[in-house]
Amino acid sequence: MNFFPGRMKHFFGKLHLISWTTSDDPPAGGSALERLVPACRSGDRTAQKRLFDALAPKMMALCLRYVGDRPTAEDVLQEGFISLFSRLDSYSGAGSFEGWARRIFVNTALMHLRKTDALKLSDDIGEARGLFSEEATPVQKIGYRELTGLIAKLPPDARTIFNMFVIEGYSHKEIAQTLGLNEATTRSKLQRARVRLQEMIKGLEK
Repeated sequence: MNFFPGRMKHFFGKLHLISWTTSDDPPAGGSALERLVPACRSGDRTAQKRLFDALAPKMMALCLRYVGDRPTAEDVLQEGFISLFSRLDSYSGAGSFEGWARRIFVNTALMHLRKTDALKLSDDIGEARGLFSEEATPVQKIGYRELTGLIAKLPPDARTIFNMFVIEGYSHKEIAQTLGLNEATTRSKLQRARVRLQEMIKGLEK
């Protein structure tokens, strides 16, 4: 597919000039997005731009949650769209297109984190004993925008696992397989992230 000649920035303009938001609602619904796919596959630039505009705000928010800073998130967003448009032929139409797209952006963010060694896990799992608890926490009471800002402050490995489990809905088995860990490690990292978020939220309340 001859999409984004000279990379995506030359087609849509520089990403930092676009006013990104962290809205959790894309401009177009799932069925509208799926109707754009055939035209995008055929190289229709108008359809491609519409798909980009519909997905970009939500996927930018996703990228920010994983990498923690806007310039890096913009780079990950760009790579994610390049991957998405090059893989449109693999979308079978089964299930939500947005869900399919989210997986691509999550994988793109994870690839970036691996390249920068941000997912190296050095904490002793034993230090996390006693943190396991499924009871309600202050994390569940905070607003989306505030939570996104606090998640960005977590260490990269804990932030990644928190995002995958709490935000994206991956199981511990899926997270462990994706990151090359065991489930005990992913569970302990998740709980450490929750505890750290609780501490930061309590700090906001003071």
